[in-house]
Amino acid sequence: MAAAATPAVAVNGAVKVATQAYLESKPVKETRVLLADLCRHFYTLGWVGGTGGSITIKVHDDSIPRPHQLIVMSPSGVQKERMDPEDMYILDGNGSVLSAPFPKPYPHKRPKCSDCGPLFMKAYQIRNAGAVIHSHGIESCLATMIDPLAKEFRITHMELIKGIQGHGYYDELVVPIIENAAYEYELTESLAKAIEAYPKTTAVLVRNHGIYVWGDSWISAKTQAECYHYLFDAAIKLHQLGLDWTTPNHGPIQNRKGIPDTYLKTSISTKAGTKDSNNEIEPSSHCILLDIEGTATPISFVSDVLFPYARENVGRHLSATYETAETQDDMKLLRYQVEDDLVKGVEGAVPIPGDDAGKEEVIAALVANVEAMIRADRKITALKQLQGHIWRTGFGKKELESVVFDDVPEALEKWHALGIKVYIYSSGSRLAQRLLFGNTNYGDLRKYLSGFFDTMVGNKKETRSYVEITESLGVDKPSEILFVTDVVQEAAAAKAAGLEVLICVRPGNAPLPENHGFKTITSFSEI
Repeated sequence: MAAAATPAVAVNGAVKVATQAYLESKPVKETRVLLADLCRHFYTLGWVGGTGGSITIKVHDDSIPRPHQLIVMSPSGVQKERMDPEDMYILDGNGSVLSAPFPKPYPHKRPKCSDCGPLFMKAYQIRNAGAVIHSHGIESCLATMIDPLAKEFRITHMELIKGIQGHGYYDELVVPIIENAAYEYELTESLAKAIEAYPKTTAVLVRNHGIYVWGDSWISAKTQAECYHYLFDAAIKLHQLGLDWTTPNHGPIQNRKGIPDTYLKTSISTKAGTKDSNNEIEPSSHCILLDIEGTATPISFVSDVLFPYARENVGRHLSATYETAETQDDMKLLRYQVEDDLVKGVEGAVPIPGDDAGKEEVIAALVANVEAMIRADRKITALKQLQGHIWRTGFGKKELESVVFDDVPEALEKWHALGIKVYIYSSGSRLAQRLLFGNTNYGDLRKYLSGFFDTMVGNKKETRSYVEITESLGVDKPSEILFVTDVVQEAAAAKAAGLEVLICVRPGNAPLPENHGFKTITSFSEI
């Protein structure tokens, strides 16, 4: 085994030299064996046939920060299913080769570190990944060819979307597509740009080529790669059946002008839209982003029904679910929030005793803090997450039914039929949003929605939140998103991010300031 110079790696502020003994240590050997096993397995799946594709894994070592951990990488241009652990390359955290395999006799080629190496390093450096898989699976290739002009692959309402980090069944999965090049290393810059432009993605597709998938560990990368290939295969089969995989109900692919739907784009106008012959505002965007309270739902429903239900049931909920992992996580978030509130002197914040104080005392303190947060109508994740779990119980017991304005269901159905994707952005948790639209006085409306955003992307009155959403949706321009809200500060933040904006005026909403400068509507039927 040939070994290059062995630089030092950082270990909790100290130094650990990558000696030959360390390169031959048990963790490194086990990672080599694992990589060879995975290559053989992926060969059976058709991901690394013809010597194509590659895999790389970081050697897990708790004493070394992730960016400095050693990297094991499969070689390039070799039969992946016949590799031995000794055939792997060892690199440092910067991508320098520390150990290379010995050449094998004819007809084997001389060993060469993976041509994917520069691209793998981008996933390591930009996303702090623990493993990266490059697959040539036919599904990942064909998925980029359905629409040769598309810059993204999109799919929603498929079970295995839940297997992709940060996504749920009702979310829209968006995977960026970059153009292929003659040599793998020539893709490095475009792949890095795609990773930066799509902060939620864990994969990048290469047109007519394959896919790069990364995860926090080899298990995460492998799981997601399997889910991606399944979803690509599903999209291909749905396309063959004439069904639309990008819409919630996967109904027949539709168009209005006889144009193939993969090329159909919603017409773009200026500002917030133009009037048609029926005096309706033509949508100026490919996507509509909706607020909930005061826009789709009366403020009174939230203030007079949902908030009181959560306030009255918080103690009972915490007591009944105290030992569950979900509630323990809720309480942990609340503890962090209350500690911060106490430092800042927030009114109503009271200390939460440690677990050793007893369940009842802890719950009493939590209830006091939650009640104060609800009274102040605070838009914070810790509160919204707990409320969502309480409301889930209420909807499940049929003690709650959400109310939407009468024009909402018809508008959602119309936009859906026109191929316009609709998303929700609310201070309520994504769970709460799904519950609200899934249990309305008009039935389950979630089939018309493509995704949900909450305060995890940022405060609704901050411009950067809308920039984050724009990047997540992957539109060419922010103006392709129409945001509808009842709050002027939210409208201003969205406009500053480049979105088109309408303010919805509903009964019970707070009066708008004079000269606010935004176009208003009183019903979704006007869009």
